[in-house]
Amino acid sequence: QVQLVESGGGLVQAGGSLRLSCAASGRSFSSSTMSWFRQAPGKGRTLIATIDWSDDNTHYADSVKGRFTISRDNAKNTVYLQMNSLKPEDTAVYYCADLSGSYPNYDVRSWGKGTLVTVSA
Repeated sequence: QVQLVESGGGLVQAGGSLRLSCAASGRSFSSSTMSWFRQAPGKGRTLIATIDWSDDNTHYADSVKGRFTISRDNAKNTVYLQMNSLKPEDTAVYYCADLSGSYPNYDVRSWGKGTLVTVSA
């Protein structure tokens, strides 16, 4: 099982940018579909972006499409989430996850512990 550690969260003003990182260890994740989920206060955890291992095909939730970009560096066992034009409604804990399968047919194999992103108005 792969271990995932997120970093890069913090407080940012609306309209600003952040880049989240997720470092994987325990095994190579180069054959995994990697993803980012988020959980806003009082709400469930939702999928916002995935990137396939084989062709870097990506999927985004409508709420972040055009503002967020997921990427991966297999040599560094790291996946990134570049977040631009942030809005207060993007405030959430962001989780990295290792998936089996690919969107929309997937299962979560491993979760990170999350990193908090707070966007002030």
